[in-house]
Amino acid sequence: MSDSGKVDTDDVYHHEGQGNPAQPSAHDADVLSEDRASAYWRANLKLVGTLLTIWFAVSYGAGVVFVDTLDTFTFMGFPLGFWFAQQGAIYVFVVLIFVYVGAMHRIDRAHGVDDDDRVDGPGDAS
Repeated sequence: MSDSGKVDTDDVYHHEGQGNPAQPSAHDADVLSEDRASAYWRANLKLVGTLLTIWFAVSYGAGVVFVDTLDTFTFMGFPLGFWFAQQGAIYVFVVLIFVYVGAMHRIDRAHGVDDDDRVDGPGDAS
């Protein structure tokens, strides 16, 4: 921005069609059909539902419902039910994030919506 309050054209990021076209992709010609988009969305919802069920079972089940039963066991010197309520559910949640990333990468690849076909990164000269 110049001192006069106007934006310098040299500092402006040019969008597609303004001198900075988007990088071509092998998927540009492939538009997801309604059936393929539905299958992709169903796979996504199934994955999210499964992971949320696991997280709910660990956080609520192990930390609240079955806490008395789990407290008969110890883990790192703490009753197991207490440990799940305080730390275990958080660890499981973090692991589920990594599981989600890996599974979504496989789902994206299976449905042809991944972006792994790009050879050059943004700004790379070829």
